[in-house]
Amino acid sequence: MWGAAVDLLLGGDCAGCGRPGVTLCDGCRGLLSRLTPFRAWPDPPPSGLAPPTAAAPYGEEIRRLVIAHKENARYPLAQPLGAALATAVQAALGEHRGGWLVPVPSARATVRQRGHDPLRRITRAAVRALRAQGIEARLAPALRLVRRPDDQAGLSAQRRTTNLAGAFGLRSRWAELLTDQPIVVVDDVITTGSTLAEACRALESQGIPVLGCAVVAATPRRLPSGS
Repeated sequence: MWGAAVDLLLGGDCAGCGRPGVTLCDGCRGLLSRLTPFRAWPDPPPSGLAPPTAAAPYGEEIRRLVIAHKENARYPLAQPLGAALATAVQAALGEHRGGWLVPVPSARATVRQRGHDPLRRITRAAVRALRAQGIEARLAPALRLVRRPDDQAGLSAQRRTTNLAGAFGLRSRWAELLTDQPIVVVDDVITTGSTLAEACRALESQGIPVLGCAVVAATPRRLPSGS
């Protein structure tokens, strides 16, 4: 409600389609409420990637929403994006009625620059959405950067994998708590899958198997295949 009031006072527009009004118009909100999760395997899939599930293709509206939340700090978008992520997490959990959501870690400098941690914010919203449906979801910020990789922009899939190798590590205090638990690694978007694969590696190298990965959206070349 606060976001809507600010939009009305300052003359905002929809982050998805640009229509004047509130942060998210009814049309774009409806788009996010009619999602059908799908397997989003990259081609080729990186080694070690747990089965990835996406809530939506990374189309124009979804792209704008993700960027507006991440880069422009339009905080009210966390709730609908988190609800979208929740649909992917629920599909990834399968028959499990609970599990731990482990977000891909962000560099501290990046968080400071943006003024917030977008993925952590979306993941919290996803946890709330899942718990409202009776699913015992919990947030586990269990991963950290142990070295900062180079900028991924423009890198091929193979170079992204090499660039990220060994970049993430497990926070030791989480090791015992996550053992033998349903674990879903989450991110906002999957492109080559190298980031998620590195997160899976960091967990599984410490004896913590990953059930699956879940994202808000998959890039267009990774559309639903029926798998």
